[in-house]
Amino acid sequence: YPMYTSGSTGVPKGVAIAHHSPVAMVSWALGQLSDEELSGVLCTTSICFDLSVYELFVPLCGGGRVLLVENTLSVGSVPASWSPTLLNTVPSAIAELLRQGGVPETIVRINLAGEPLSRSLVDALYAQTSVAKVYDLYGPSEDTTYSTWALRECEGRVTIGRPISNTRAYILDRGLSPVSVGIAGELYLGGEGLARGYLSRPFLTAEKFVPDPFSTSPGARLYRTGDL
Repeated sequence: YPMYTSGSTGVPKGVAIAHHSPVAMVSWALGQLSDEELSGVLCTTSICFDLSVYELFVPLCGGGRVLLVENTLSVGSVPASWSPTLLNTVPSAIAELLRQGGVPETIVRINLAGEPLSRSLVDALYAQTSVAKVYDLYGPSEDTTYSTWALRECEGRVTIGRPISNTRAYILDRGLSPVSVGIAGELYLGGEGLARGYLSRPFLTAEKFVPDPFSTSPGARLYRTGDL
């Protein structure tokens, strides 16, 4: 199926994703979500963007509920009877929702991705809402939805955490060799979540999806994120 990048680094690009990739992502998600968290998952994202795959298919595959809302800033006006429990969004949106006092009291978990997540915002979410867990997630559309995750704690360190299951993450130099701890390098991703490539853009696909030097599986690839 096709999915489109946000266009934050230029023109949005079409990404071709095989069905086994979201299956792997959903499998990971269901392995670490509780029945309570799945009981009211807010869906605030357009189906044109990768986060909608998580918002729709994780609760449906786990026996939970999907609560359709126009956008994140509309969450504060949902009926109390809906009892939403899980919200996925970007830090800037949750910051505005928090400023408006619009985070529902029944929310127990918030997943944040797409932008840097500051320690001050994490601390404010724990202090001003009933949220029990705030997660910092990272992942490009080229790796389905999410690639890494970290439980952010009050006054804890800033980190995007470790790879989700079925995913590998490497910090490499220009020669595709691992860098030492504390040395800057580029983040590369591998595993079941990788897209087939860009729609009708074979040269860009070859540039960004490179052979995996750490795998013995035929055709294994890594995605060059461009993130340092």
